[in-house]
Amino acid sequence: MGIFNFFSKEKKETLDKGLEKTKTSVFSKLSRVLVGKSTVDEDVLDELEEILITSDVGVETTLKIINRIEKRVATDKYVGQSELNAILRDEIGALLTETNAEDVEEFTVPAGRKPYVIMVVGVNGVGKTTTIGKLAYQFKKNGYSVVLGAADTFRAAAVEQLVIWGERVGVPVVKQKMGSDPASVAYDTLSSAKAGNADVVIIDTAGRLHNKVGLMNELSKIKNVMNKVVEGAPDEILLVLDGSTGQNAFEQAKQFTAATEVNALAITKLDGTAKGGVVIGISDQFKTPVKYIGLGEGMEDLQVFRRKEFVDSLFGE
Repeated sequence: MGIFNFFSKEKKETLDKGLEKTKTSVFSKLSRVLVGKSTVDEDVLDELEEILITSDVGVETTLKIINRIEKRVATDKYVGQSELNAILRDEIGALLTETNAEDVEEFTVPAGRKPYVIMVVGVNGVGKTTTIGKLAYQFKKNGYSVVLGAADTFRAAAVEQLVIWGERVGVPVVKQKMGSDPASVAYDTLSSAKAGNADVVIIDTAGRLHNKVGLMNELSKIKNVMNKVVEGAPDEILLVLDGSTGQNAFEQAKQFTAATEVNALAITKLDGTAKGGVVIGISDQFKTPVKYIGLGEGMEDLQVFRRKEFVDSLFGE
């Protein structure tokens, strides 16, 4: 456990394939903008701004990138496509570095913290339960014992789906009857994990946003109950966002970061969209590190987010 897994050829291929639509969309447009141009002028910057915004980088982050590029090309006599690509790559990499201080190890948890408790939040339909199942698989693969808690007690489908994932991965799932108090499920899950000396606990929660006050109160209650069983729990509040929803993902991030202390992000379904820029914008605007990215349906298609490899794939290098 805790051994760093180097970025394999297979993982790189999965990442390249997952970001292909975004890369093609952004850079095919970028090359057209620069046709016949001998310098990066105001028109080029305006076009680049539009490209980034339509790739769901977000307005604020896009303006930040454009401002940085403008300063860098101000003194250059000629900046062609390759030079502009290099500058854009540098600035995106710099933004991701500012938020994601350092890359995390491959599906590991800190030594000396047992159980390590992850509370997963996010609206229904973003791939939250699937992400939990894939996380459980990856942690178990790395030698950790894992317990799942089905605290989304308002949807029978959510509990059933988590149980199926538990059986598929081979990890226990703690559940109660429909409509039970989610905090009670969390209490039972952590108590079971402590009794069984488990390494990792992952708690699923309801994904309702129709009442932000109710959501905030519910999540706070779950957190308080967990803290009574395991002091300091949860260690991680992981917000799962669907990258293909673009600006809706920004709004969900806004709602959940207001409702609870989110300290990690998982952005899913990047393989099916040209909106991969959402990773850059959300990371920058909410100052919350992206920890995982989803690049397909397979068990291995949930990856730990690595800044350098992400930028390399985005720019085709």
